[in-house]
Amino acid sequence: MSFCDAIWEDIAPLRRAILAHPFLGELADGSLPMESFRHYIVQDSLYLAEYARALAIAAAKAPDGAGRLEFSDGAKVAVQVEEALHQSFFAQFGVSADLAHATEPTPACLGYTSYLSGLAATRSYEELIAGILPCFWVYWEVGCDIKPRAASPNPYAAWIDTYAAPAFGEATDRVRALVDKAAADAGATTRAAMDRAFRTATRYEWMFWDSAYRREGWPV
Repeated sequence: MSFCDAIWEDIAPLRRAILAHPFLGELADGSLPMESFRHYIVQDSLYLAEYARALAIAAAKAPDGAGRLEFSDGAKVAVQVEEALHQSFFAQFGVSADLAHATEPTPACLGYTSYLSGLAATRSYEELIAGILPCFWVYWEVGCDIKPRAASPNPYAAWIDTYAAPAFGEATDRVRALVDKAAADAGATTRAAMDRAFRTATRYEWMFWDSAYRREGWPV
């Protein structure tokens, strides 16, 4: 069993917790309060700016052309394609550019992006890409889970379609293959660090949606 298959199976309880979160259930049936989705898309725009930097650093650290191309392309997608999607959502849900720029990252957003930045700055290429992968893979699983049961019409249809699209699944598969190759070439200590990075990032994925659902801010 590959590194990715093994850890994906091992974190099945965490994956079930993500799929069962009310943010995603209500997003699927269209009943999610717009205030929660507005909170999410603003925080996600802040997250993506930092995620793109982590992808760019992964491209710079990659030991071969396949990794350099994949992660540099991923950084471009994070900046261009998903930011364009957010801009359409900003217009749809009444988020002004001034509001988006003035919004602070929440504890969950800052924690997640700071964790990825720390991996990028201080840890190995292998550990970094293991921490990058959940944002691809978890969203692909969420998109595929929600799409067949989503209400129609649904105010969140464009978001659902983005992450259930075959092209997004293909990108996920390519990143997963790079992580598996890195793990296969690594020693036991590095693989253990990759495992921790993958698990931590997946926990942050749950926290990000939970934070949006509760419209969390700083407690003091």
